[in-house]
Amino acid sequence: MGDFVDSLLKEAERQSSLIQEPLLTVYFGGGTPTALSETHLYRLIRGLQERLPIGNDIEFTCEANPRTVTRNKAMMMRECGVNRVSLGIQAWDPATLKTLGRDHEPDDALETYQVLQQAGFANLNLDLMFSIPGQSMEQWQQTLDLTLRLKPQHISAYNLNYEEDTDFFQRLKRGQYQVDEERDASFFFQAHDLLEAAGYEHYEISNYAQPGHASAHNAAYWMGHDYLGLGPGAWSTIHHRRWQNMPDTLGYIKAMADDTSTALPAENLTEADFRTERFGLELRTKHGLDRGMIRPSEAALLHALITDGLIEETQGRLRLTRAAMPLVDSIAVALLGTD
Repeated sequence: MGDFVDSLLKEAERQSSLIQEPLLTVYFGGGTPTALSETHLYRLIRGLQERLPIGNDIEFTCEANPRTVTRNKAMMMRECGVNRVSLGIQAWDPATLKTLGRDHEPDDALETYQVLQQAGFANLNLDLMFSIPGQSMEQWQQTLDLTLRLKPQHISAYNLNYEEDTDFFQRLKRGQYQVDEERDASFFFQAHDLLEAAGYEHYEISNYAQPGHASAHNAAYWMGHDYLGLGPGAWSTIHHRRWQNMPDTLGYIKAMADDTSTALPAENLTEADFRTERFGLELRTKHGLDRGMIRPSEAALLHALITDGLIEETQGRLRLTRAAMPLVDSIAVALLGTD
């Protein structure tokens, strides 16, 4: 772990010249940063602050696992400037957690949430997941009810995706699990209606926030801002140039020690690439897609989607209606497919 932290700090120093303006957000995630010891995590946070233009007024998020957050670690993170924590709850019932292969119990998650509150964090996100094999609507309702009782500032509710190279995907291929779009939509609307009624703003398909607590970091991705990724497997996109670090931790550490590149071959995003991403991402948000991005060849389908009550246009922005939200990917693909 010490070599890993050294490598991250060395890469940060190497890449710092790519950052021309002060950072707006910092996000520790794509893994479990709190698995680091308190000493290593402290050295990483302070080291990045010394090497990169990180101010005290930015959104600084750290993902956390309920089994790896101690009281001292939480206090240290807060004192070092981390001001937002995303806690991977996923579910509040043991059966669903077991299906997901999570290593924590509901009581662990509740205790960790309280520890973070006591450490002074006033911007907490709880990550939830639905349409998990075997998960009933009653279990999902109980998860939502308990989450609302805790009153976190932010809630993410993700539909389970079957990613390749995972056990879930292999079971899907063997027929042990099935994709059911109607079931997915039922779980989605259960969360959507309940969370909005509780005062949470639904600002992106999978994300809900109390006023003033929408994630600035995630919003930057959705709106196509540049980002720099550090660490094995991390992606970066700067000035329409995109690259990934080698997704091999030991190889990454060795490359950094040898002063060789950790980046895989980069790609230059064309305007067509960028436009495709804008469709897929901006349609997911409450701000919607700029009407000016629609080409003449797409106008007829857009008109049909508006007529069918799936898209609404307001002040030059195209937004999905409630009924269309579970269909966002299909709608984006359909619009682009008319070109």
